[in-house]
Formats: sequence, C-alpha cells, structure tokens
Amino acid sequence: MNEEQLRRVAIGRGFLAALDQSGGSTAKALASYGVTESAYSTEEEMFDLMHEFRRRIITAPVFDGDRVLGAILFEQTMDREVAGMATPRYLWERKKVVSFVKVDEGLAAGSDGVRLMKPFTKLERLLERAVRRQVFGTKMRSFISRGHAGGITAILDQQFGYARQILDAGLVPILEPEIDITSTEKVQAEEMLKRGIAERLPSVPDGRQVMLKLSIPTNDDFYVELIDHPKVLRVVALSGGYSRDQAIKRLARNHGLIASFSRALTEGLQRQQSEEEFNRILAASIAAIYAASTTSRGGSVARP
Repeated sequence: MNEEQLRRVAIGRGFLAALDQSGGSTAKALASYGVTESAYSTEEEMFDLMHEFRRRIITAPVFDGDRVLGAILFEQTMDREVAGMATPRYLWERKKVVSFVKVDEGLAAGSDGVRLMKPFTKLERLLERAVRRQVFGTKMRSFISRGHAGGITAILDQQFGYARQILDAGLVPILEPEIDITSTEKVQAEEMLKRGIAERLPSVPDGRQVMLKLSIPTNDDFYVELIDHPKVLRVVALSGGYSRDQAIKRLARNHGLIASFSRALTEGLQRQQSEEEFNRILAASIAAIYAASTTSRGGSVARP
C-alpha cells in the first residue's frame, strides 16, 4: 500500500468526490448535466458522454489534492484514460488525489426494510485490476429504509464479509450502508447501525482498517465514536438526497465527518457552459464542501 496515500486519507484535510454513477444513475446524472437521452442511442455512447463529464471535472484546475483527498470511480472510469494516462494514475501523479473504485453490482430487491447488495460475481478479477492500476480502495453500497434489526444485521454481515476479501487483496474498503433520509425510522436505524458496526469492528484484522460512508445523522456528532475508532481509517458522509446547501449545513455540524458527495458536488454544472463558468461553479462547490469537511472538535484539522 502506498504510505503517502494512506497518510493523506487518514489525516488529510479535504473530502472525497464520488464520481461512480452507474447503470440508471448515469442517465440521471447526465440529464442534470444537460445531456438528454436523445443525445445517445446506446449504453456505450451514454458512458462515453459520462466519461467526458468526469474528465472535465477531474482535469479542472480547481480539482486537486489541496481540497479533494480522493475520488470514487466507476469501474469503467478506472479502466479509461484521462490526458493519455490511466485515470487512477492521472489522479495521483497530476492531482495528488487518491482513487477508490465502486465494486458492488447494484441492489437486490427489498426485504426486511433493507436492500442488500446483489451477490458479487466478479470481485476477485476487479480487485486484481484495481491493484494493477494502483487504486487505493473500494466502495460498496447497501440501502436501509427502516429500523429493522434483522435487515440491518444482514446488511452489516454482507458488508463486513466482503470487506475481509477486499482487505486481503491489499485495498481499503469503504462500507456504505446508506440510510434513507426520508425514513420515519431514520433515528432508530441509525442507532441499530452504529451499534452493529461497533460490534463488528473488532473482527477487522489487527493492523488493518476500514472506512465508512454513512448518511448524515439526525443528531449531530452521532458517529464520533466510529470516527475515533482505531479500526476505522475515516468516516465520510453521502449527501443522500439533500440539496448541496442542506448537506453542507448538516455536515458542518458533525465534527470530523467529511463529505463524499456526488450529486451535491456537481450541482449546477452544465455541458454547454464555458470552461470559465464551469470551473467557477465547480470551484464554489469544492470550496463549500471543503469548509464543511474540515470542522473538528480541536478546531484546526479534520482529524488528529
């Protein structure tokens, strides 16, 4: 593992950019960018347009390691190039941004108030490619809509089970058991989730750490114990449907929690914008998310 990358992720000031839209979310992200479905006729063309959008973000002068610690990539993005270089290599060598890759294959049908991940069918091969491309870690997402004990137990058993395989490959897994921000049982689900994570962290092998990507909690600083846990490298937050302004305000009240925003990061960006306007809007977004990601109980750094 690259020690400089590890140190940046562990104690660096900044946030993660989530650039890992896939499947149906790609069409939605393109539509927000001003690219309608009439602009492409095949899935390949759709993903080409999405890579064009991601490349525009990644190569923007304001997108660099001064404020962006890492980028979560879609599998295809990891395999594609930016400025003639493999995307993870470009991100690290040109921008000092650490790469993660999305490894889940989507969500299964709902049961017991949750949606588990579909069984992984290509994880071993994907991890081998990620290691060759000098990727630092992975991300996998589940979804929780109710405070159902059995469902949340199943979510965590699956997440931690795959995390062990990812750790054995030499990568750092981000576990993302997202909680629906509109759920009437969000508080109960958060309590069950935090307790279940704390119970499983001792099973992480000594000398290794996982990362967590969690919905911004209802109660401020609710995840402090997880942020401070020695088996947790970093805890990041998803915007989860909040507008950028809402997500930033909520995040700023949670000390030591940093952003891993997708839609909230790219809000306002349009394909027809000039490079000057595009970069101006992206710079404002990065500055606001960075500020909200660098609050701490000590006041000066995101994490000691």
